[in-house]
Amino acid sequence: MFTQTKASIGRALGSLRTKITAESTASRISRIQNRKMTTLAYKSLTVLRLGPTVYAEDAWQEMSKNYNVKIVECKPKNRQEFISDLRAGKYADADYITRTFYSANWTGLFDKELAKEIKEHTKVKAVSHNGAGYDQVDAVAFGELGIQVSNVPGLVDNATADTHIYLLLGAMRVFQLGTERMKLGLWPKELNSKVPMGHDPEGKVVGIFGMGGIGRAIRDRLIPFHPKEIIYHNRHQLDSDLEGVAKYVSFDELLAQSDIICVSIPLNSHTKHIINKDTIGKMKDGVVIINTARGAVIDEADMIPALKSGKVGALGSDVWENEPNANPEIYNLPNVTALPHLGTHTIETAKEMEEYVVKNVETFAETGKVLAMVPELKGKF
Repeated sequence: MFTQTKASIGRALGSLRTKITAESTASRISRIQNRKMTTLAYKSLTVLRLGPTVYAEDAWQEMSKNYNVKIVECKPKNRQEFISDLRAGKYADADYITRTFYSANWTGLFDKELAKEIKEHTKVKAVSHNGAGYDQVDAVAFGELGIQVSNVPGLVDNATADTHIYLLLGAMRVFQLGTERMKLGLWPKELNSKVPMGHDPEGKVVGIFGMGGIGRAIRDRLIPFHPKEIIYHNRHQLDSDLEGVAKYVSFDELLAQSDIICVSIPLNSHTKHIINKDTIGKMKDGVVIINTARGAVIDEADMIPALKSGKVGALGSDVWENEPNANPEIYNLPNVTALPHLGTHTIETAKEMEEYVVKNVETFAETGKVLAMVPELKGKF
């Protein structure tokens, strides 16, 4: 079941990224030259940029020249200052907003309240979020006000899946505790620094909760570790060509059958705290849970006693319920492998993501529609 050729696995891992990877400079220039014969939807744009651009400044500058885009940097001290500046007309000419995940530290969430302020005090017609997950943006609220919302789909899949496998192996093998105890000088004073014996992924049932692009990338990376079976649960069963070797099961079946649960779902009102006391109670004793989705899909108040009792044998997580103010009571537990949200923290992925935001703006300038409309708003503009 799990035998695949190296070539087919490579194609599976690279297919989505190949489709949406950033254009080469040559193709970008060619497209710009070709569109000179067309009529742009917007002859000029003012873009309010929330959050730094580190790796794609050249792309921004090229776009600003070719599409007559004015870039306005925005770094308010806090949400109230941002709202005050909006009401004072400081950003009245803004047509478009781009934002990063960490810009929420300045503005707070892009929620219904902020959507109304932006609609009333600017000319903004679109918001681009630099990330695949966009739970910080109330896309429905913005859409109802005639403002498009885009994200960066696909480009984060590989880096996030790599991180997921690192956490899975680290949690099962208790690697982080070994590293910490070694740094304390406990080896060779104590055999293996008294790290508990770990487990191999081979022969285990792995349940993928959410098999979108990231979930499928996780699946493909699991195959060489020879799990007994890979099962998954989505809102809807995937077509067979997307399922691959994975078997669709109900949510309760996934909870009951899995030795390892890989969480890769979006955060929304339906999924917040979906991993809680009740759902943990349906899992196998000693289950291993890996989370590279969003921290709040797990109720940490319920997870902590489950980890302490051994009901959950180990947790590997890159995301936390109240990050960046993560709770040390959970990440300091000896059976927790923890990262400070490093899932896409690579130069290559960050550059592609930033450049894709630029492509969203360019496409909007050309057509009046963003390139990657979020699912909730598809077909509405």
